[in-house]
Amino acid sequence: MGYDYGYDGLISSLDKSANASLGSAVWVLIAFILSLVGCFVIYFLFVKKEGKEANKTLAWLKSFLRFDNMLIETILKIAYIFAALFITLASFALIGTNFLAFLLMLVMGNLLTRVIYELALIKVMIWKNTSEIKNKLK
Repeated sequence: MGYDYGYDGLISSLDKSANASLGSAVWVLIAFILSLVGCFVIYFLFVKKEGKEANKTLAWLKSFLRFDNMLIETILKIAYIFAALFITLASFALIGTNFLAFLLMLVMGNLLTRVIYELALIKVMIWKNTSEIKNKLK
């Protein structure tokens, strides 16, 4: 009923794919150029500019773009809570099959997760302390 699977249908299908790919490539090139221009504009307007901002939003944006406050600490803490809850709840899947495996996953899983996240947070703490020392020396 009007379906054409011949040579013309294949060429038409390939043309559509090529046009879609070409359109995507053009958009990626435009996005790259706009990002490059935007990067320099934002850097010279907000990051490099010295002085106190009168507007709270601009002050927050400047602080955000200069990485004055690190978000990784908050993200790590939230990820730890999620991981600890997940390990605790997932360990209960083992309680009916192997009680020892349940206890090992419950205790050792949470302990190992805590150690891993503490090691990651140590790096953040070192950064914070170093930053404070640097600010006090100025």
